[in-house]
Amino acid sequence: MIIGLTGKNAAGKGAAAEFLKTKGFAYHSLSDIIREEVRKRGLEPTRDNLIAKGRELRAHHGTGYLAERIMERLEPGQNTVADSFRHEDEVAVFRRLSEFYLIAIQAEPEVRFERVCSRGRENDPRTLEEFQEVERQEGTSLRAEGQNLTATEALADHVITNNGTLEELQKSLADLLPRLMAKLRRPGWDDYFMKMAQVASLRGNCIKRKVAAVIVRERRVISTGYNGTPRGTKNCFEGGCPRCNSLADSGTKLDECLCSHGEENAITQAAYHGVSVKGGTIYTTFAPCLMCTKMIINAGLHEVVYNMDYPLNETSFHLLKEAGVLCRKLKVE
Repeated sequence: MIIGLTGKNAAGKGAAAEFLKTKGFAYHSLSDIIREEVRKRGLEPTRDNLIAKGRELRAHHGTGYLAERIMERLEPGQNTVADSFRHEDEVAVFRRLSEFYLIAIQAEPEVRFERVCSRGRENDPRTLEEFQEVERQEGTSLRAEGQNLTATEALADHVITNNGTLEELQKSLADLLPRLMAKLRRPGWDDYFMKMAQVASLRGNCIKRKVAAVIVRERRVISTGYNGTPRGTKNCFEGGCPRCNSLADSGTKLDECLCSHGEENAITQAAYHGVSVKGGTIYTTFAPCLMCTKMIINAGLHEVVYNMDYPLNETSFHLLKEAGVLCRKLKVE
């Protein structure tokens, strides 16, 4: 789960982030990118310098730049809180992640001004009117690269009002977290096994096309295979298959190809290790060719699930249907 925080000055974003860190969330702030740049220039990380540098970075690299930089630092599988979203395009970058939720922390201006005064920082506004004027300037910028906090807050999935105590803020977050966790999605079994096949295909050593298959029985992987030259021979990409290395036209000289197919290797690997595939399902990144189709039928597999069509599939599909083997397409990006 990736939680983004947005909100105006002294609304309580930092306190919210600290609470989430105690719950095991990794922490990042879009402002960290700005601070790093400010320090490189030998400047003090004052609020004015940070705002100016953030505007400069967005102008030079794009309005989603800070979010893109933070995205690079996220650890897969780690709950994360990302602080200081100040532009709509920064939110748009994180919306690519299905597990992302934007939370706006809000508080009345008088409450936030009191918090600012209690911090006693030298360059903070001295009056409520001055404080509100600064906020108006930051809230909606007429320049594309400027901060647009008002528009960013409007994109929030959830709003937490923080006019009270720290304990009340933490309780609001503690109440919200289980609701967000209940929305977390994980892949279904089909997606899970097809993704495995896609990863396995990266090991394919054929220079023409990378294909892999995963054989599953009772939701347990029993064999995998990817395409390439036979065991103990030179890899295709190293020149091991003359047909592939001559870039023969698709569908021609197949009888001269030295590469074994992903489905073929998955079946023969199971045989090599003495594992029966009878009654199993084969997930393959491409629909099987005729040769692999015959092996699938004779090996006793009961279902074929494929991601992409192979150019010469009609005969294979007819044969699978005649043999009573289920066949269905599952498109997984």
